[in-house]
Amino acid sequence: MILYIAEKPSLARAIAAAFSGSQKKQEGCIWLANGDCISWCIGHLLEQAEPHIYNPAFKSWQLDHLPIIPEEWLWQEKSNTKKQLSILKKLIKQADQLVHAGDPDREGQLLVDEVLHYCKVPAQKLRDTQRLLISDLTPNAVKKALQQIRSNREFSALSRSALARARADWLFGLNMTRAYTIRGRQAGYQGVLSIGRVQTPVLGLVANRDKEREDFIPKDFYQVWAQLITPEQQIFRAKWLPSEACRPHMDEEGRVLNRALAENVATRISNQAALVISSDYQQKKQAAPLPYNLSALQIDAAKIYGMSAQQVLDICQALYEKHQIITYPRSDCRYLPSLQHHEAKSIIQALSGVSEELAKGTAHANPALKSKAWNDKKVTAHHAIIPTSQAHKASALSKAEGQVFGLIARQYLMQFYSDYQYLASTIRVQIAGGIFEAKGNTPIAEGWRALLPTKKKSDQDEEQDQLPQLVTGDQAWCQQGIILDKVTTPPAAFTDATLLAAMTGINRFVADKNIKAILKDTDGLGTEATRAGIIELLFKRGFLQRQGKQIHASITGRAFADALPEQLITPDMTAKWEARLNAMSLGEAKYQDFMTALTGNLSELLTLSQQLSSQTLQNLPAPKKSPFKKRRYKSNAGKNKRATETSSKTAKKRNKSKA
Repeated sequence: MILYIAEKPSLARAIAAAFSGSQKKQEGCIWLANGDCISWCIGHLLEQAEPHIYNPAFKSWQLDHLPIIPEEWLWQEKSNTKKQLSILKKLIKQADQLVHAGDPDREGQLLVDEVLHYCKVPAQKLRDTQRLLISDLTPNAVKKALQQIRSNREFSALSRSALARARADWLFGLNMTRAYTIRGRQAGYQGVLSIGRVQTPVLGLVANRDKEREDFIPKDFYQVWAQLITPEQQIFRAKWLPSEACRPHMDEEGRVLNRALAENVATRISNQAALVISSDYQQKKQAAPLPYNLSALQIDAAKIYGMSAQQVLDICQALYEKHQIITYPRSDCRYLPSLQHHEAKSIIQALSGVSEELAKGTAHANPALKSKAWNDKKVTAHHAIIPTSQAHKASALSKAEGQVFGLIARQYLMQFYSDYQYLASTIRVQIAGGIFEAKGNTPIAEGWRALLPTKKKSDQDEEQDQLPQLVTGDQAWCQQGIILDKVTTPPAAFTDATLLAAMTGINRFVADKNIKAILKDTDGLGTEATRAGIIELLFKRGFLQRQGKQIHASITGRAFADALPEQLITPDMTAKWEARLNAMSLGEAKYQDFMTALTGNLSELLTLSQQLSSQTLQNLPAPKKSPFKKRRYKSNAGKNKRATETSSKTAKKRNKSKA
């Protein structure tokens, strides 16, 4: 008997739908006509054992217990899924052949592997275990995946990497959270001061942005524009480029701070001849943006519809599991395998019946076109998020589901449109001894941009839609010099969209060149699956708060960030972790080396926590509900159902009021 172990029931049902013949559904499994069986996990059936499992004394939070580092790691059965685990245990013993069908990512690999190891599967049976990779739940896609089954041993390094990350998060989150929560307790704060290798740098990011905004001193500056007309009565405008002689009146970014100087220039150029000293016209092309990964989709949905990262993730899970109209949503990849291109025609046809807007988009889509998105070399365990051939069912979606699906569908259709073509123009003129520059972009062929809503140009836009065709030596006339009064603005407060963008492009916020390089090569802070949960956790802990669309650190979050050493509130440590974990997943680094380095660093950080002055955490606003009863400290954990980077997940059960 072959036993297929899916990550969740919806995936198990999708696998079953790919097989013909009568099927028998029993509790916790589906029997196929040929005698094979499909069963499932329900997310993680196991979790890292709680501290008191290793030592009953650890139920109480005390500084002299730290660091808590298990000599032998233990798994613990989750109480609410014990029944399903019991069913799996029996089926695994009965099976002659095992097929791992977890989701196609690092966490999905570990999720089923941990069950196989916990059930003590014999060595030979474990070696013979196969791997089924499914990213599209439609029957045809599952049938194709079943024909491309691989050995599970190919993914052992990926599994070790996921295990190392889970254990590292447990060690780091649990020990550091206990240390700082106890220090907070000593200062009179009754809440949990949770620390995680991702959540804490995100808090630091927001707190630092708030400080920058508070410390910002606005400066007035001035631009001078020349309103020009050619002999053919073509009107355009050009911006003054101050010379080096004006440097004393400018800031470090080249902005003119002296209004008297601007007024002088505007007066001198009014009603004066202008001489074209250079002109450049280049026809350029812009390829369609790549299909979405989860973060890119969350960012756009936040910008366009004001959705939170968690809302988008929840909607995507429904579109994938319930409606089966998109492919695997927790993807970090924006590329597609070449073989997928063969399905383009059927997917485009399915999209044509969804809505009037998509029907217009499909009418001009050319399924023969192959954009740069189809690149086998850049596809990892899963590919970009795209519609499936079942997309016609999207007409029955809720408003929010329809909005998210519409973004995914539009981004996919763009791959079957030609490039956007435009004429990039630059003209420089000399007026009364000063140099002025005009820039413009003139559309030639809309291409994929035809799928985007029309964007109105603002009077403040420096680029103009169209510039006249001029050559060096041509004459024009400056009708008027115009002064624009400007003021420098502080960096914008974070929103859902910009915070997600910061997490995915975190290297922009790092000064150290070596760390910057590491982060550029990784996916940034967190993963596609965990970012939404991390942001939500910071809100639930009371460390972040919303003001309209803006996200700010709360009084508690700000004080907590100020109390922590720089190593904890910057992404440097996470960058080093991710680099080592990635190397481990590729078989280029050892698990033990990673864990040894981590425990050494953990001891140093715990020492630093003891040097914290209790005054730093005094007078903080009380949490909504105190997690402390009878002077005992309770643990904390993240809520993300897969694997977040907080302390012990099971500790959350003892602290439901705060988790």
